[in-house]
Amino acid sequence: MSYVRAAALSELEEDTPRRVEIDGIPVSLVRTEGEVFAINDICSHANVSLSEGEVEDCSIECWLHGSSFDLRTGKPNGLPATRPVPVYPVKIEGDDVLVSVTQES
Repeated sequence: MSYVRAAALSELEEDTPRRVEIDGIPVSLVRTEGEVFAINDICSHANVSLSEGEVEDCSIECWLHGSSFDLRTGKPNGLPATRPVPVYPVKIEGDDVLVSVTQES
């Protein structure tokens, strides 16, 4: 897996999503519950930015229709979304948040 620096850990506020783009892929970084998660920033139900939503209980909620996605798995927690969104591996090295959006074959 190839990791890319996405942000500084010190730039991420607790429970406040931050949109970044990695290799052309929109990613929402979320610092919550002592961890940092990377989830695709596009809601699978409404094609809007998840980073504009709210974070609670290790989930991110889409601001448009209220679909909520587990930050660990990308699976929807309930309707109206029925399809998961991709999640990406995260590594912390010092103050650097590294994310891999590539898949090993």
